[in-house]
Amino acid sequence: MIMEESLLTPAQVAEMTGLTTGALAQLRYLNRGPEFYRLGPRTIRYARSEVQEWIRESRASTVGR
Repeated sequence: MIMEESLLTPAQVAEMTGLTTGALAQLRYLNRGPEFYRLGPRTIRYARSEVQEWIRESRASTVGR
């Protein structure tokens, strides 16, 4: 449940993923990044588990190329 886990700021997700906060904003705009929560007009948060799941799903494989 989301209330039982920590919510991360875009800066924390950027550090975790190696992306910039600007890149995360662009991914939000394109609906391609990790799921996020808009808690206010300028307050974005990410659930740690959803960021980790997005990272796992983004794994690329070179098998079959």
